[in-house]
Amino acid sequence: MRNAVNSSLNFTPTLHQAADFRALANRYAAQLQLCCQRSPNSYTLARTVHAHMMTSGFKPRGHILNRLIDVYCKSHNLKYAHHLFDKILEPDIFARTTMISAYSASGNLKRARNIFDDIPISMRDTVSYNAIITACSHNSDGHAAMEVFRDMLGRCFRPDNFTYTSVLSALRLIAHEEGECQQLHCALLKSGTSCCTSVLNALLALYVTCASSPLVLASSVMSAARKVFNEMTEKDELSWTTMITGYVRNDNLDSAEEIFELMREKLVVAWNAMISGYVHHGFYLKALEMFRRMSLVGVQQDEFTYTSVLSACADAGLFRHGKAVHACILRKEAKHGPDFSVSVGNALITLYCKYGKVHEAQHLFEEMPMKDLVSWNAVLSGLLDNAYIAEAKQFFSEIPEKNLLTWTLMISALAQNGFGEEGLKLFNQMRVEGFQPCDYAFAGAIIASANLGAFEHGRQLHAQLVCFGYESSLSAGNALITMYGKCGDVQDAHCVFLTMPFVDSVSWNAMIAALGQHGYGYQALELFEQMQEAQIIPDRITFLTVLTACSHAGMVNQGCHYFDSMYACYGITPGEDHYARVTDMLCRAGKFSEAKELIDKMPFEPGAPVWEALLAGCRLHRNLDLGIEAAEKLFKLIPEHDGTYILLSNMYAIVNRWDDVAGVRKLMRDRGVKKEPGCSWIEVENKVHVFLVDDAVHPEVQEVYDYLEQLGLRMRELGYVPDTKFILHDMEPEQKEYNLSTHSEKLAVAYGLLKLPLGATVRVFKNLRICGDCHNAFKFMSKVVQRRIVVRDGKRFHHFRDGDCSCGDYW
Repeated sequence: MRNAVNSSLNFTPTLHQAADFRALANRYAAQLQLCCQRSPNSYTLARTVHAHMMTSGFKPRGHILNRLIDVYCKSHNLKYAHHLFDKILEPDIFARTTMISAYSASGNLKRARNIFDDIPISMRDTVSYNAIITACSHNSDGHAAMEVFRDMLGRCFRPDNFTYTSVLSALRLIAHEEGECQQLHCALLKSGTSCCTSVLNALLALYVTCASSPLVLASSVMSAARKVFNEMTEKDELSWTTMITGYVRNDNLDSAEEIFELMREKLVVAWNAMISGYVHHGFYLKALEMFRRMSLVGVQQDEFTYTSVLSACADAGLFRHGKAVHACILRKEAKHGPDFSVSVGNALITLYCKYGKVHEAQHLFEEMPMKDLVSWNAVLSGLLDNAYIAEAKQFFSEIPEKNLLTWTLMISALAQNGFGEEGLKLFNQMRVEGFQPCDYAFAGAIIASANLGAFEHGRQLHAQLVCFGYESSLSAGNALITMYGKCGDVQDAHCVFLTMPFVDSVSWNAMIAALGQHGYGYQALELFEQMQEAQIIPDRITFLTVLTACSHAGMVNQGCHYFDSMYACYGITPGEDHYARVTDMLCRAGKFSEAKELIDKMPFEPGAPVWEALLAGCRLHRNLDLGIEAAEKLFKLIPEHDGTYILLSNMYAIVNRWDDVAGVRKLMRDRGVKKEPGCSWIEVENKVHVFLVDDAVHPEVQEVYDYLEQLGLRMRELGYVPDTKFILHDMEPEQKEYNLSTHSEKLAVAYGLLKLPLGATVRVFKNLRICGDCHNAFKFMSKVVQRRIVVRDGKRFHHFRDGDCSCGDYW
């Protein structure tokens, strides 16, 4: 009896403790329930509640731990959530599913999959399967999602609406054939979930995505989507916009318009889809009309509306309309937040830059309350596109965080605007700072090498390009054709062209230009014919390259034929540059009456390039009277250009009119015009060596002079005689011969013969036209030393071999 009483007394406090524990647990559970909302305050409250538990000695179990894990997961404190999860000896399905969803949201699919795989089969349910399928789908692993779904069906778990929504989303990532969509569609019909709007929306999205696959007939797949759409008993905003965007993406704007007009309540997303579709397909006026309708019916435009409309204005040449849209934005700006300003601000910067209003664009940039990298790149691109190179350099240095696009824009612009050396230095700096160059960055660096004539450097870049796996890149391939062409290796240029997996009009143009520059006129025209047979439509650049090839090869009749065909056959109106090429072609051939007739019949006032071509031809054929007329025109158009004075002075000197020579030179001095000094350069052992006329600066120049003197003796034995008529100064014959021997191109070629390996091709580049005596001398040199010599002057290439030149002395 006594023992029974004692036992009763001992048991009573335990009952009280249990009651207190339940009350405390319920109180904590209620408090944690308040923390379910995603906000910083909820997270702070949860930590406070948890801290109180620990200080009070309360040890949470079961649903309390689940609540804490849920709150920490929603607050992105996965580390502590997992710490609590590990404390549970046998976590229930709620805790496991919570952790799966949390790791999915953080992008850690591997951890989510590990937790799911550890769930005993007997504990799994549809919700846990849904969680891991969603995790796979959200992390772009469609195959894994479908594998889990098949496992779910194989273990006889019943999919619900959420399962099918997630599976359909996952299949969008990997479905490339209509049959894959149809199989899941059939499974959905058999399951009885085909009346749920969210599931049908996911099915619509699947069909729409699959319609963009190259393996299907888009119209057939979109017809299946339309059938699903038409049979839906309830359609929501997503249903309508999915169909509209599907038709837009698959180039069926008529059907998109039909769906749009059927909508009773046209939501802003649908309007934006239509406007974006019109812009994407080049129907800019329709996009603007849709924007106007949107305003008339009172639909509030958002940042997506404005960016699409501003893009339409930029692409369609409607700058005034763009400014009107800008004014509309300014009236409504106060209603929107800073994020709105960033996306729309970037579109406005692009608009203003595209129409040369760079300083207005910079002002917009400075006024933006928030900027992103797109903003910085847009201004940089605008400065570069409008040739504000100095300002662009300064702006580039101020960009706080550069990405690969930033570097590529700057490298390409420097390469294309005569700053090749700076472009290559920037390319190297980019790599030092840890950026892996893309194919466009390589293309910029290769073009820089081309313009510098840095042949070996260009070849090294080609090798690196292959190592990075960009050998099939179109932009890089086009750059390589240009590089090899400009560096004197037209065979390698042709090899690159032939091995490119895909070529476009730029590729054909680059190859035709390379052949034309090297004097292979007939091959250039043959390639042009092949281009047309390949159904590549020539553009104005194509005809520039063709006309240049005809000019260098003396193919006057063919050149005139192609010039006449520009408009007659292709609807391309010849520009001033085309007229200048034809003028050059006619003048080289001595057909001055035809050239003058062409100039007189031009549909616009001839500019400097045309008169320069005429003057150069007059200098070549000593047509003094017409040359004086051309020079007078140029003195008015470009009085600061030294070439006009030099050519006219040379023409006077040829006929010994030394007083007129002195008059021209005095005119140069009076106007402050300075002659560009002739210089030549050659690359030896990855270093560029530059030589000036009568050079005394290069450290090895005396060795070069000594070598030239020895070489000259051997050349004279073969019949070489210095042609002093190319020294257009009034001096003694001996002094003229000496001056000829100090021309920069001779020094550069001699240096190459001295320093390059025996048998290596000597490649020299000159900023001005090669002189006639040097041209003749190089023919003798190539025969004496049995070496191939390639010289690129300001106009074209000359390949000297065995006493002959590729130009056939027509230059």
